[in-house]
Amino acid sequence: MKLSREEIVTLQVLRRQGETNQAIADRLGITEGAVRYHLKRAAEQASDGRGKLSLIEQLQLVAVLDHWWQDQVAALPNHRPPSVQQLWSYLVDEHDYRGSYKSVRKFARSHFPAPARRPFRRIETPAAAQVQSDWLETNVRLRDSVGRVSQVKRYGFVMTLSHSRKTAIIWSESMNQLAWHHVHNEAFKRLGGIAAVNRIDNLKTGVASGSGVWGEINSAYAAYARTMGFHVDPHEARQPQQKGKVERRVGAFKQLDWNRVFDSLADLQGYTDETLRRDWVIRQCPVTSVR
Repeated sequence: MKLSREEIVTLQVLRRQGETNQAIADRLGITEGAVRYHLKRAAEQASDGRGKLSLIEQLQLVAVLDHWWQDQVAALPNHRPPSVQQLWSYLVDEHDYRGSYKSVRKFARSHFPAPARRPFRRIETPAAAQVQSDWLETNVRLRDSVGRVSQVKRYGFVMTLSHSRKTAIIWSESMNQLAWHHVHNEAFKRLGGIAAVNRIDNLKTGVASGSGVWGEINSAYAAYARTMGFHVDPHEARQPQQKGKVERRVGAFKQLDWNRVFDSLADLQGYTDETLRRDWVIRQCPVTSVR
């Protein structure tokens, strides 16, 4: 049975923490011999010895990656590492790269320095228990009926399943009450159902007054939530980390290339739907192992 890199690292960590080989095997659902084999290879720093050039090297894209990486390092705050996922998307979009996300991740890990470790506490929720929702605002380049291109402000509603991190983004010309309910409907369609709880910001279309558990839910939104069958859970004021999973996804979308020109709002919606579909294929939660 072939183990993933994450599983190999896991068994090494568990062994250093004092667990027996058999206990590790039981935890990972593999044989005790497989545990011994991978621990031995790690101790010997074994290599498969193939020495094949990566697809990136074969396509002579190393200089392109280096340039992109250095630009990202210079632009990102607080020594944050560049996103390999965004690097892969850049290669696919701009250089017609046909390799997998994993091939880019493997090359980046061997070619660029490892990011500094940052302590954090991960909070997970059961499947279908919670979604987190937020708005993003950006300027979009749209082409009108006579071919003129202009920048217009558009609003993106982002909804993320807390368990799997699957995300939907719905574009709107407004953030009023009617638009707020409409984008929910469209997001639920793309996510395949309605979670038990929706954690939201303290915007007026969601919360009439107050914040957090003491907040009074907007009456129109409360009626909508009852009809759809979910509970509204606003976070406390000025505490965006309380819906950090969707905040992270909003941040990722803000870093996309918005110099693209779209023929309509529907064209923009199609582009982001396809981006998310491709993103979902390669994303996997490191804790829940859910795609």
